[in-house]
Amino acid sequence: MNQSVGLEIQNLRVSFDGFVAVADTSFTVQAGESFGIVGESGSGKSTVLRAICGLAARETGTVQLLGPAPQPLPGSKPFRRLVQMVFQDPYGSLHPRHTVDRLLAEPLAIHGLGNEQERIERALDEVGLGQGFRFRYPHQLSGGQRQRIAIARALILEPQILLLDEPTSALDASVQAEVLNLLETLRARRGLTFIMVSHDLAVVTHLCQRLMVMQRGQTVEMLASADLAARRVTQPYTRQLMEAAIGFRRREALP
Repeated sequence: MNQSVGLEIQNLRVSFDGFVAVADTSFTVQAGESFGIVGESGSGKSTVLRAICGLAARETGTVQLLGPAPQPLPGSKPFRRLVQMVFQDPYGSLHPRHTVDRLLAEPLAIHGLGNEQERIERALDEVGLGQGFRFRYPHQLSGGQRQRIAIARALILEPQILLLDEPTSALDASVQAEVLNLLETLRARRGLTFIMVSHDLAVVTHLCQRLMVMQRGQTVEMLASADLAARRVTQPYTRQLMEAAIGFRRREALP
């Protein structure tokens, strides 16, 4: 296993047709750390992940990997192997006409990695799916199984950083817990660095050590997850997010 790497973002700015989606955002994620980004819809949190992996163009700012050895530049093929992304919708991110075997083989072919059979078997085992899933199609899988395949596809390249864009929001509550526990186990086993976007404060508090709160493309507050759990926040917007989350869970519990 390669030594873990971290990530530093400096003055990141992303615009779409004059609309500023992310405004001069900076943060650092240490190697092996799990870092969360929270905020309401449209706050820019998913755009940050897309800018890191090159799916959204940076207007200004820098993205730099942090490690003991010289690290590849953003946008390069070695960078894309080290930094992989898991998307919100597991069905939309998997080609519906490709089997699981082909979905997992494709990134190996793109990056010229050998031992295809061994890598595919190991990836399926690692996400808790047996070899019986190898030649199924996405429509033959449940939502949780499809997300496990999406995670396996990211892991098969042996990345050091996983970008997680609402990875459980499309899943039932019981399945959410299973996938979150899987991610936590994988991070500990592989020494991965996580950057996770979510609107669910409970999920971020469970999985992440630190988090950044965003509103309208700007950073509102940086705090430890322990401070969020203890309600030690300083900004009114963060308090509003907490109150909204608590209110939703109370209403959800009503008969």
